[in-house]
Amino acid sequence: MATVTPDPRRWWALSALVASMLTLGFDMTILNVALPTMAADLGATTGQQQWMADAYVVVFAALMLPAGLLGDRFGRRRMLITGLGIFLAGSAAGALAGDVDTVIAARAVMGVGAALVTPLALSVLPSLFAPEERTKAVGVMSAASALGLPLGPIIGGWLLDHFWWGSVFLVNVPMAALGITACVFLLPETRDPASPKVDTVSTALTATGLGALVYAIIEAPVRGWADPLVLGMLAGAVLLITALVLRERRAARPMLDMTLLAHRGFLFNTLAATLVMFVLSGLLFVLPPYLQAVLGHDALGTGVRLLPMMGGLLVAARAAQPVVARFGARTVVSAGLAVLAFAALLGSRTTVESGYGFTALWLSVAGLGFGLAVVPAMDAALGTLPADRAGSGSGLLMTLRQVGGAVGIALLGSLLAGVFRDRLDVTGLPAGAADTAGESVVTAHIVAERTGAADLVASANSAYVHGMGVVLLVCAVASLVAALLAAVFLTDARTDTKTDTGELVPDSADARQ
Repeated sequence: MATVTPDPRRWWALSALVASMLTLGFDMTILNVALPTMAADLGATTGQQQWMADAYVVVFAALMLPAGLLGDRFGRRRMLITGLGIFLAGSAAGALAGDVDTVIAARAVMGVGAALVTPLALSVLPSLFAPEERTKAVGVMSAASALGLPLGPIIGGWLLDHFWWGSVFLVNVPMAALGITACVFLLPETRDPASPKVDTVSTALTATGLGALVYAIIEAPVRGWADPLVLGMLAGAVLLITALVLRERRAARPMLDMTLLAHRGFLFNTLAATLVMFVLSGLLFVLPPYLQAVLGHDALGTGVRLLPMMGGLLVAARAAQPVVARFGARTVVSAGLAVLAFAALLGSRTTVESGYGFTALWLSVAGLGFGLAVVPAMDAALGTLPADRAGSGSGLLMTLRQVGGAVGIALLGSLLAGVFRDRLDVTGLPAGAADTAGESVVTAHIVAERTGAADLVASANSAYVHGMGVVLLVCAVASLVAALLAAVFLTDARTDTKTDTGELVPDSADARQ
């Protein structure tokens, strides 16, 4: 392989790419802190809040693989600039939005931009760095993406305490503009004309199948699971995803290589990593309303109070590799999932009187479980594959993780909404006020303030905490089942996760060292 001539501007270019990845990282969590405020200002129901969070994740998951192929064929620098431009436009639209539908549309546009930026920001590194520097560069990029997760609630909380909710969108604009400027002046253009063509039919099947599934899950608590529209969407989702799998299995060069799931180690490690994203995304959706509406903290205080989980996650993620080296991936992944199950079970015992100290305890334990499970699972998943399948394996793994996050928000959020509505005591309220109060704990507090129904606040807090407990119990059972499956079916056999060119697979534990 020809030696890459070091570009004197490469570290400046990396700095700009890091800023872009940092922005995408905290954009995954910054909205969660803002949702209770937005629900109050825009009158958003729990279902609409789920869509504000999920519109971004669904589009991101559906378009990540074709976005990478677009960069290979038409120029990575060009598509990276395009992605940052789309993300900037979506952020600006979100900041100026005046209603829920516009926010959801803006979040979907941001998902398109993020899907272009995420794979391409990593794929341009070989053109900037020689193999001996590339490991460090990938590690810096991966760290920036991970660091964005805990920064999101803090930045979002500070912005909400000083500005209006649109500021959580507006903060992305200068960051994206910086990334575009750096790409224009610092990045060389690279492409791979031999890469597979973007399969528009498979892309459409992915987007519509995921969209139909998430729509059905979010609407079910309101309409009922037997509602014709919900059943129709579920049936449509099954048909569309089945058609996608059949089409990709027949393709000579599939965009979504489903045969990778025939590798037992890849399959079960990917399931473990996907479940962790399912639980993490669901928790980050249900916790902010509890901290703000029930415990009465402001937005910044809420962001700070989410740090025990993020801190535990980052500490465990850093410590996972030496632990895996000693005990093996199967043991560590199984133990991480068991710790996560214990934390969720502990959290399910939360009451209205528990206070934040108890919450901080189980959040810290949950963070440790997340970190111990997800990093070794992802690394082991890719380590089971031959070197020439590492790229497609990484793409499939990242896509399934995003799907897990989207379904987590939809399913756990819908479970919470249904339990909250059933437990809320609206006796004595007019029909319209009762319906509004049942939409979310935030709107219940607003209705109580307007109608002077003092008992409604206590009922709403109790109903929400009970619903959160049910969600956490489901998370505990799912994590425990996954831990048992990992203990039984995983192996500790490993292969090298590096490609022949020396490129590291993004998001592996190797990239974090």
